Amino acid sequence: MSRTIPLLPLTEEAFAPFGEIIAKRAEPSFPINGGMCDRHHALAVMDLLGEGARGIISIGHGRPYPEPLEIGLVERHPLGSQAWIPLHDRPFAVVAAPDEGGRPGTPVAFLTAPRQGVNYRAGVWHAPLRPLGAAGDFLIVDRDGPGENLEEYTYDSPWIVTTDPAG
Repeated sequence: MSRTIPLLPLTEEAFAPFGEIIAKRAEPSFPINGGMCDRHHALAVMDLLGEGARGIISIGHGRPYPEPLEIGLVERHPLGSQAWIPLHDRPFAVVAAPDEGGRPGTPVAFLTAPRQGVNYRAGVWHAPLRPLGAAGDFLIVDRDGPGENLEEYTYDSPWIVTTDPAG
């Protein structure tokens, strides 16, 4: 038996329990490089927990899943946050779930606007990357170092992401 969750617009308020949105603000924070670059400063805060932790930057090439999107597996990184920033103009689906006693609760699905990325806080349950329609490259900013930084959970029955706001 599958269950449905609606695909909601990604807004700062709705995503706040899970992390931050990474996108340019309406106004830059301040100019840098002799005034030739406008910096949008500190869009997300990286969590790097544990001795020997270091921040790393990677690129992932994500391929779309078949539609409708089915969410059966979620994961979390207890020792560090993880950011996904598209290197293209297409939106992608973001699925996160609240923690309920060490297990993920009902997931929430969001549709990014073009050029929006996300930063999942340390310990936030989320689905693996879900590009829509076409493959694409993503900048990944996360933690590397000693310790177990991946937990996975498979729901008893999958969730189906729907564009129906009522779910």
